[in-house]
Amino acid sequence: MNTIDNLSADQHGHSFLGRDHDANARRTTWVVALTFAMMVGEVIAGYITGSMALLADGFHMATHAGALGIAAAAYGYAKRHADDRAFSFGTGKVGELAGFASALILGVVALIIGVESALRLVNPTSVAFGEATVIAIIGLLVNIVSAMLLSGGHSHGGHHHGHHHHSPGHHAHDHGTQGGHRHVPQEGGGYDSHSHEHQGQEQSRHEQVAHEHSTQRHRDAAHGQDNNLRSAYLHVMADALTSVLAILALLAGRYLGWVWLDPVMGIVGAVVIARWAWTLMRDTSSVLLDATDDHVAQEIRNALKSCAGTTIIDLHVWQIGPQARAVIVSVKAAAGITASEIRSRLAVIDEIRHLTVEVAPG
Repeated sequence: MNTIDNLSADQHGHSFLGRDHDANARRTTWVVALTFAMMVGEVIAGYITGSMALLADGFHMATHAGALGIAAAAYGYAKRHADDRAFSFGTGKVGELAGFASALILGVVALIIGVESALRLVNPTSVAFGEATVIAIIGLLVNIVSAMLLSGGHSHGGHHHGHHHHSPGHHAHDHGTQGGHRHVPQEGGGYDSHSHEHQGQEQSRHEQVAHEHSTQRHRDAAHGQDNNLRSAYLHVMADALTSVLAILALLAGRYLGWVWLDPVMGIVGAVVIARWAWTLMRDTSSVLLDATDDHVAQEIRNALKSCAGTTIIDLHVWQIGPQARAVIVSVKAAAGITASEIRSRLAVIDEIRHLTVEVAPG
């Protein structure tokens, strides 16, 4: 008979939000306010002065304010419903949904910029170089401040990885069995290791595995990133890029007469932004479709290699939050190897926040 070791929804929470969730939410809200203020200022100034350049840039800022607003709303929704049992694995992936929506908006912005630039390259129009340059510089300054707010002294996406090293003093808290399921929760929402007869040797092995995992983890800087914050950051950088390219083109047009450079720079910017949008869309969609996290899956295989007589027969690993993974692992094991022992060997992988272990006799 198979032995299953799992934590039920009744015995632990399903809040898998990123560790920097609240701080990222505050930063994004500030950037939304700053972008919205810039948008309103440009639209009002455009109507007062009759400047189409100001009006156009103001409405362009509106698209970014909308996208950033989606990111801010996603943080709030995920926080409010973090413990809502209507969501089987919590709301840790709400940010991915918002990031995907923002990627679509970013793609549309790139398309509009590309088409408009191509039309202006074929049919050049008069440009108010001085006025447009001032607008571009102000926009760039706003984007620099926004980028600083979103970075907050951290890498863009929360690339921080650590591992819990359980001490020999930790013991299992066994709450008995229910329907063939053993529930072994750990303090802090993770998974506790179990004491064994050869605990000293086991601890040494676990520490070695933990060191290997930590070394490998730091080689992958993009692992565990907050794609909602990343989407907001890319919108800001997209705007900053268009501002820089516009300033270069406008100065060249004003002092060198290179009027053609303005639409060319627009096309270049559109291509770069489109690539950012595609990358973000690819990364967020893979999470939304529960793609296998190959990195953590390999860590699980490595952690169980030292368990003699154990063979993995089925393994599922998917993301349920920026730094959280759910795992279902089925193993064929020799007599005496329990689900608790398998769980303890995987305890060094701190991304595993929801673990189901099934052991079949070998």
